[in-house]
Amino acid sequence: MSTVANIVNGEIQKNGVSAAEAKNNTSAKSGDLDKEAFLQLLVTQMKYQDPLEPTDNTEYVSQLATFSELEQMTNLVASSDLTRASQLVGQYVTVKEKNETTGEERIVGGKVDYVTVENGKGYLNIGDSKYSIDDLDSVVDEKYLNAYNLAESFMSSLNSLPTLAQLTTSYRDVIDNLSAVLGDMSNYERGFLSATAIADFNKYKERMAELVHVEEAEAAASADE
Repeated sequence: MSTVANIVNGEIQKNGVSAAEAKNNTSAKSGDLDKEAFLQLLVTQMKYQDPLEPTDNTEYVSQLATFSELEQMTNLVASSDLTRASQLVGQYVTVKEKNETTGEERIVGGKVDYVTVENGKGYLNIGDSKYSIDDLDSVVDEKYLNAYNLAESFMSSLNSLPTLAQLTTSYRDVIDNLSAVLGDMSNYERGFLSATAIADFNKYKERMAELVHVEEAEAAASADE
């Protein structure tokens, strides 16, 4: 069966794409293709090139050389990622975690239990979660990580509280728990909390004391009646 290709403005068209466009597409996409797909595109480009202005063989050789260099660089990066990830097994790290829904990014951490490789990319397995080596933030010691996680937990609870104006005694247990946590923190651990965060919590603590006092006074008055 013969293949029919249209000629538009002196250029052979294949599925609506000219030889020049096919060449440009091949060059643009070569970095994102595997070897087999790249060679298929190159063969197609050669097959449908303009017979009046054939592509110089030197250009084909140049494209092959470029693809070979890109392939070698990709393999080198993958090998480097695996080596870097493997060296982190057993160490404590912090990584960047992005919320796919809100797009917000936060730092989480833990001990790297083992490393896996998917499509040439190294992944750090921490607990039940898996993170790309590209998301690595810092390599830390266990003391640092524990203090960081404690501060993160404290701030999460503090941020879950309503405004001071909306605070009620139903949050008394939360305030008491945060007060106990803060009181048990070492100076090192407190250093992971900002002065503003501590000041804000003290305001909540003072406001809760006022609410409890009023509630107890009202209860005592009702008992006397």
